[in-house]
Amino acid sequence: MLRKIILPTMLFILAYGFWISPDFKEISAGVAIFLFGMFSLEEGFRAFTGGTLEKILRKSTDRMWKSLSFGFTAATVMQSSSLVSVITISFLSAGLIGLVEGMGIIFGANVGTTTGAWLIAGFGLKVKISAYAMPMLVFGVVLIFQKSKSLKGFGYILAGLGFLFLGIHHMKEGFEAFQNQISLTDYAMEGFAGVLVFTLIGIVATIIMQSSHATLVLIITALSVQQVTYDNALALAIGANVGTTITAVIGSLTSNTEGKRLALADVLFKVAAGIVFMLMMNQIIGMVDMIASVIGLAEDDYTLKLAVFHTIFNVAGVIIMVPFVNQLVQLVTNVMPERKIPLAEPKYLNESALELPDTAIEAVRKEAIHLYENAFAIIAHGLSLHRHDILSDKDLETVIAEDHKVIEIDIDEQYNLNVKDLYSDIITYISKAQMVMMPDQNNELFLLRAACRDIVEAIKDTKHLHKNMAKYIQSDNKDIRAEYDRIRVNMGNVLRQISVVQESREDYTAIFSLDTIKLEMEENDTTNNGMLEVLIHEGRISAQMATSLMNDSAYVYDVTKNLVQMGEALFAAGDQAMKDAERAITLDEDELNEIMQIEEGKA
Repeated sequence: MLRKIILPTMLFILAYGFWISPDFKEISAGVAIFLFGMFSLEEGFRAFTGGTLEKILRKSTDRMWKSLSFGFTAATVMQSSSLVSVITISFLSAGLIGLVEGMGIIFGANVGTTTGAWLIAGFGLKVKISAYAMPMLVFGVVLIFQKSKSLKGFGYILAGLGFLFLGIHHMKEGFEAFQNQISLTDYAMEGFAGVLVFTLIGIVATIIMQSSHATLVLIITALSVQQVTYDNALALAIGANVGTTITAVIGSLTSNTEGKRLALADVLFKVAAGIVFMLMMNQIIGMVDMIASVIGLAEDDYTLKLAVFHTIFNVAGVIIMVPFVNQLVQLVTNVMPERKIPLAEPKYLNESALELPDTAIEAVRKEAIHLYENAFAIIAHGLSLHRHDILSDKDLETVIAEDHKVIEIDIDEQYNLNVKDLYSDIITYISKAQMVMMPDQNNELFLLRAACRDIVEAIKDTKHLHKNMAKYIQSDNKDIRAEYDRIRVNMGNVLRQISVVQESREDYTAIFSLDTIKLEMEENDTTNNGMLEVLIHEGRISAQMATSLMNDSAYVYDVTKNLVQMGEALFAAGDQAMKDAERAITLDEDELNEIMQIEEGKA
C-alpha cells in the first residue's frame, strides 16, 4: 500500500519541480543519467562474473586482510560497493565464504568506495569531463551491440563511465544556474540540530537513489557551487554512508540467515560509525583540517576536504571494528539465531546468485548434496540400517548379524515430505540459472540435474527393495535371510564409501574409490555370480524367494549405479578442469565389462 502511494507522489513532485524550475530539471536529469551510468557499469562488470571474479574472490578471502583488500580493490575498480555487497551476500548464502570473510569484504568495499569522492572532487569538477563522456558513450554503445559477451561487457562499462561523467556535468551545470535564482545555503542549519537534520536527509536521499555514490556526487557538486554549507555537506555524507546499507538489506531479503546476518553487521557498523561521527563532528572537522594541511590542500578546498572526511569515516570505522569482528559475529548470531529449516526447504538456492554463474552452480551442488542427505536417511532406513552405524567404524556384517529388527518406514510418505519439493525447487532453479550460463557451465548443471535424478531413482528402487527386505531379513529360512543380509552389508558399505568421498573433497583422488564400488557391484550381483542358481538347484530357497531375490538384485544394482553416478557428479574436487579430468578417468561401463571379463578369465 505504501509503495503505491510513494511512487506516484515522487513522480508528481518531480513533475511539479520540472514545471517551475528548468534548473531543477537539469539537476534531476544529471542524477538520473548518473544512476543509469552506475546501472550500466554494474551490468558491464556482471559480464565478467561468469567465473573469473568468483574464482578470484574464492582465493582472496581466506584471511581478514585479504578480504579487506579484495573488498577495497573490487569497490575501487567497480566504483560500486552495492555490487560488491550483493556478490558477497550471494557467496555467503551459497556457503562459499564465512561470515567473518564476508564482513571483511564489506568493510574493505566501504573504504574502496571513498576513492570515488576523491576522483570526483579532484578530477571531475576541475576539468570539463563531459568532453570525455561523448567518445566513451559512442564506443560503449558500438560495443554493446556486439555478440561477444566480453565486448558487450566492455561496452557497458564504457557507456556507464560516459553516463557517469555526463550526469556529473549536468548536475554541476544545474547547480550553477540554480545558484543565480535561489541559494540553498539560506536553509543551512548550524549546531547538532543541523548535523541531525542533514544526516537524515542524506539517509533518505541515498535510500531513494539506492546509491551512496550518487548522493555523494550530488553533495560534492552542490558544495562546489556553494549551494550547501561545508558543515551540512559533512552531515549529508554521514547520512549517505548510513543510507547505503539499504542495498545490502534488500540483497539479503532473498538470502539465508548468514546473508541476513551480514546485512545486519553492515547496518550496525555504519550506524555506530555515524553516531560517533555525529557526536564528535567538531573534533573530526579539526582532524580533517590537520590532514588537509599536511597533504597540501587549500583551506577553502571544501570538496577535497569532504573526500578526506569521507575517507576518515570509513577507514576509522574499519580500524575500530576489525579487532571486534568476532564479537560482532557473536552479536549478529545471537540476534539472528539459525532458523531450523525444514528438510524439504532449500538452504542454498539464493535468487541473487542467479546472475553469478559459478556461484549459482555451487549453490545447486550444495543443494543437491542436501537432497542426497535427505535421501540417505530414507535409503538407510529402507534397508533397516541406522545412519549412525553406516557412518561409524563398526563392522557392518557384525551389526547386521546382531540386529534383524525391521525399521518401519513409509518411503512414499518420506519422499513426499523431504525430497519431492526440494527436488522440484532445484530443477526450477537450474532452469533459471541456465539462462546466463556458458556451454561448459551448462554441462556442469546438466550433470548436477542428472545427479538429482539419480538420487530420486535410488529412492524409488529402494522402495521396491524394502518390501521383500522387511519380509526376508526376519525369515526362518537362513539362506534367504543370509542373502538379504549380504545385500544390506553391500548397500551399507556403498553408502559408507560415498560418505568417505564426500568428506574428502580436498583430495582429488578420493573419487576414484567409487570405481571399487562399481567392480564390487558387478561381483555381488546375485543373478550374475551364479549364487542364485546354486540356491535354487540345491532347493535351499523356494521359487517365490528366488523370484524376489532376482528382482531385488536388479534393484540393488540400479540403486548402487545411481548412487555412484551421483557421487561422481557431486563430489569431484577442484576447479572445473580438474572435475572434468576426474570424471573422464573414472571407469565407464565398457571398461568395467572388460575388467570383469579379465577377472573371470583368471578365475
